[in-house]
Amino acid sequence: MKLTTLSIASLFVIFLNSAFSQKENNTHCSKRDRQTTQLKSASLTVSQIAETEKYDVHFYLLDLNMTNISTYLSGKGSFKATALQAIDSVLYELFPTLTITSIKVNGVSVGFNRVGSAVKVPVNLASGANFTIETTYNGTPPTAITNPLGGGGLTYDTSPSWGNHVVWSLSEPFSAYEWFPCKQSLTDKADSCQVKLTVPDTCKAGSNGLLENIVSLGNGTSRYEWKHRHPIDYYLISVAVAKYVDYTIYANPIGAPAPIMIQNYIYNNPATLPNFQADINETADFIELFYGLFGPYPFEDEKYGHCMAPISGGMEHQTMTTQGFFNKTLTSHELAHQWWGDHVTCASWSDIWLNEGFASYCEYLMLENLYPIEKDQFMLDVHSNVMTQVGGSVWVLDSLNENRIFSGRLSYDKGSGIIHTMRYMMNNDSLFFATLKNYQTTFSNSTANGVDFRDVAQTISGVNFTPYFEQWYFGEGYPTYSVRWRQVGNDAIIRITHTASKPSITPTFTNPISLKIARQGLQDTTIRFDISANSNDFLISNLGLIGNNIIVDPANWVINNFGSVVQDNTLYLQESIVDASISVVPNPNNGVFTLNGLNETGIIHVYHMNGQLIKEMSVEPNQIIDLKGTPKGTYLISITLSKGNKTLRLITI
Repeated sequence: MKLTTLSIASLFVIFLNSAFSQKENNTHCSKRDRQTTQLKSASLTVSQIAETEKYDVHFYLLDLNMTNISTYLSGKGSFKATALQAIDSVLYELFPTLTITSIKVNGVSVGFNRVGSAVKVPVNLASGANFTIETTYNGTPPTAITNPLGGGGLTYDTSPSWGNHVVWSLSEPFSAYEWFPCKQSLTDKADSCQVKLTVPDTCKAGSNGLLENIVSLGNGTSRYEWKHRHPIDYYLISVAVAKYVDYTIYANPIGAPAPIMIQNYIYNNPATLPNFQADINETADFIELFYGLFGPYPFEDEKYGHCMAPISGGMEHQTMTTQGFFNKTLTSHELAHQWWGDHVTCASWSDIWLNEGFASYCEYLMLENLYPIEKDQFMLDVHSNVMTQVGGSVWVLDSLNENRIFSGRLSYDKGSGIIHTMRYMMNNDSLFFATLKNYQTTFSNSTANGVDFRDVAQTISGVNFTPYFEQWYFGEGYPTYSVRWRQVGNDAIIRITHTASKPSITPTFTNPISLKIARQGLQDTTIRFDISANSNDFLISNLGLIGNNIIVDPANWVINNFGSVVQDNTLYLQESIVDASISVVPNPNNGVFTLNGLNETGIIHVYHMNGQLIKEMSVEPNQIIDLKGTPKGTYLISITLSKGNKTLRLITI
């Protein structure tokens, strides 16, 4: 960003007082309570969930017969697992209306007990023993009418735009058991999976991983054999069957060991591919961008791709997203999930922010890097949608409420907005993107919760995000800022106040906020203020005469409403506490200077005038400070003293 050159000699800001400060009324659950929500299930009791925790799934194999005109299926579903303790039975799930014709444990037929969706088979396994359960079954998966809590695991529909008949899966969050036998636990990822789909010769069948073989069976059907060799959560295993054409392209990220295949199954309607081809081709640009921002594409030894289906958006099935159409925000969102949701998955549906908030913010990052003219309005729209209602937390209290889990306002938009504010609080993009990469590395092929991400961010950036998370992640609402100011010569006192939209839950927001101040005869300046209470006063010396405008949060970093900006000549200027003796000597300088009048150890932060932090250091009285190598220009120095008072001064190098 271009530096603003200022013609004044010094700028001096002191934090004066807090008119009032309210402790947060923490009516939420404790951290411990928040993390237990992963034990909930839409179809099992607590005791049944406990039974599924006695084993660890390693591998899923589906061998199914399907068509593109009916959700009826038949075949086998098996999983390999390890007993985590001595057990005499194994419990897993399959929807009760699907007919089970046989079950084998380690190749031997066994009886079974079935209550609702819970299937229990007898075993005699010691702790650490490996086993395989194979279920042969058939039937028609439920609809939303026959299973109101799900009913979308497997769907048939016709594309209203292109006329193609399609059968596809969508198991998130609780619907995998509607079409294959499984353990629906987010924290138990399988190490790999294999999907074999026998379909009419006129169709293609898409799934996860690499297409290893297409076997013509000579009876009008062919078997598509897919293999995925990476850890995968139950809801990310997918199938899609339709009359497709295969349109494959490649991405070439910097640092990738080989080009990355992007395999697209597009409706065979002659007009479909030409309509979307340019948009599909952009997928390569997005992979190359995210590869640099987050680290290597997690499945680069296999593929990324899409299967079309008549849905209004997309679903991030691992390595092969199911998508209804193609545009840059949708395609970049679903691709981003391969890092944010697939490679690292939320450990509970309460923490869906780690999937949807980050994928939504990736839309902004895509625009910022590839379509920068669109990014500002995009974030304005995100913030506006959040503020259409006064409450709601990003963290999901009711993790069985599918509508709440996938709230566009909270999980997606507010989730995206608070990541943007964390970036602002770090005030250093190198640290911000290092945080994203470190999180991906730390929780690679695993699961995490929101507090895990907070801790990584704190460790990498050194910023204490605990209050921020209480206010913005677990808390509710947003602030409305107002400013009052008084001019005294070239000095000014500025009072920043804010009210909260949900004060009974989150009365105070302590994130910093920036003001853009117009100055008569001088260029505008943007100053970042630390907020500790609902009302904070700041004294600014040598600011010059304030012009006709002060803008709150000019770069739109924080979800907030605007109250008012008022000149108030009744504000009292507390000159008695101003330490005017500290000065930069010499000023201007060549990058080497001292702080004349500094009588105690302090900490200085050097900022560009746009607020970007470029250096932090401790300084002693009479110490020579060397900023040689810093580009010529005007910079802002914040000096923090032992009592917590801060002064801001301008220096010209």
